[in-house]
Amino acid sequence: MTTVHMIHGYLGAGKTTFARALEQRLPALRLTHDEWMLRLYGADPPSEQFQVSFGRVSERIEFVWTRCVGLGLDVVLDLGFWSRTQRDDVRATAAALGADARLYRLGCPDDVAWARIEQRNKNLTDSLFIARNTFTVLKGRFEPLGADEA
Repeated sequence: MTTVHMIHGYLGAGKTTFARALEQRLPALRLTHDEWMLRLYGADPPSEQFQVSFGRVSERIEFVWTRCVGLGLDVVLDLGFWSRTQRDDVRATAAALGADARLYRLGCPDDVAWARIEQRNKNLTDSLFIARNTFTVLKGRFEPLGADEA
C-alpha cells in the first residue's frame, strides 16, 4: 500500500538527514519545505513576506505529494508537522487517497539542535538561515505529539 511518511520535529532535530536516508531506503519521493523555500526565495527571505512565501510553497508541495500518492508512489514529507492540525489533516488526506500514513518523531536537546543550526548557517546550500532569536521564538509554535498519536 502507498504510504505517506511524515517527519515530525523541531528545528535542528535531524529531520532532513533522516528523510534523505528514508527516501533512498524505501524508495520514495522526498519533499523538503526548506529546500523549496531556499530555491524560490533565497536563504534568508524577508520576514515581512515569509508567511506568504511559506504558504505558497506549502500549497505546491501539497499538490505534488497528493498527486504522487494518487499515482501509487510513496512520499516522504519533511515538513516538520509542528501542529496537531497539520498532522491530522495530512493523515485524513492520505486516508482519503487510500494510503497509509506513518509518523516519525525526531528530537534532540535544544543545545544540540542549535549547534547543528549554527553549522548549517555557515553553508546555506540546502537550508534556510535561522537566527538564534528565531529558534527561540518559534519554539512556542511547536506542538509535541499527543499521547494518542502513534
